[in-house]
This record gives sequence, structure tokens and C-alpha cells, in this order.
Amino acid sequence: MADDSKASNVGGRYAQALFDLANDEKKLAAVEADLKALKKMRADSRDFHILLASPAFGAADKGRALAAIADKAKLNSTTKKFLGLLAANGRASVLPAVIEAFEALAAKARGAVSAQVTSAIPLTPAQTKGVAAALRTALGKDPEIETRVDPSILGGIKVRVGSRLFDASLRSKLDSLKFALKRA
Repeated sequence: MADDSKASNVGGRYAQALFDLANDEKKLAAVEADLKALKKMRADSRDFHILLASPAFGAADKGRALAAIADKAKLNSTTKKFLGLLAANGRASVLPAVIEAFEALAAKARGAVSAQVTSAIPLTPAQTKGVAAALRTALGKDPEIETRVDPSILGGIKVRVGSRLFDASLRSKLDSLKFALKRA
């Protein structure tokens, strides 16, 4: 658990530096799009996930791999340089934390809030709009929703906004009931 906290703190500092640089260079939207593409690549590719996380690959190897990925994906020059710096400093493994922190910074700059919605089955567009409307009312800001599907929650939804988690999943309700029955 301490390692996750340490990674997110480091990721937050790198994200802030990248955000400031991209903002100064007027490339905020391009860098944000690049990071979203990298996030999708990491989610879709087990090899990319392993490359970032594994200590078996040295900083130079990770740097070359990230440079090749950046070239192939035609990423912005600011993003390419940042990935090179991250690899050179031995911090490629914190890229997911950097992306998450950068997305939060970009959303805050736009006056929006980033929300992760997890459901047991894919949400329909109407359901997504309903969740967005409820979040807009509850938070007073426009939400930028990222949806995920996790069948293990059985039903309902989980919504994470920053460090707050609204859990209306069937799994958590069953776990609460199980705990209450064990206490009785």
C-alpha cells in the first residue's frame, strides 16, 4: 500500500511538471490526447503493461521502447520528450499514475471533474447521461466520465471522483449483509 502512495506522489509531481510545460507550450490538448492514447494502449496490451512495470527491463530499454511506441503512435514532441525523461529517470513504472494525475489536472483546468464509473455490464448512452446528470447535480461541476466494466460487482455501479468512492454495487451490499449476519 505504501508503494502505491509513493508512486502516486511521484506520478503527481511528474504530471504537474508535464501539465505546466504543456500549458506553457500551448499543447495541453495534444498532450492530454497522447496520454489518453497511452492509457488505452496500456489497457489493451499486456506486453506494454509488463514493459512499464517489470524491473527486468532497464531504463535504456524502456526508453527505446517508449520512443518507438511514441514514434509509431505519432505522439506530440512534448509527450515524446517527457516519456524519454520518465524512462531515463527510471520512473516509467509510474506512467499510469502520471496519466491519472494529468487527467485530473486537465479536468480541473477546464472546470470539470473526472469520474470513473464502474458497472457490471456496459452502460447505455442514456444511462451514462443519467449518471452524468446526477453527478453534475451532486458535485456542481460538469463530470468527464470514464466507464469501466467489472462483472465482479454483480450489479449496480461504483463511481470514483477523486478520492471519494460512491459504491452502490450489489457486491458491496451483499458483503455488508454477510458481515452483519456474521456479527449476529
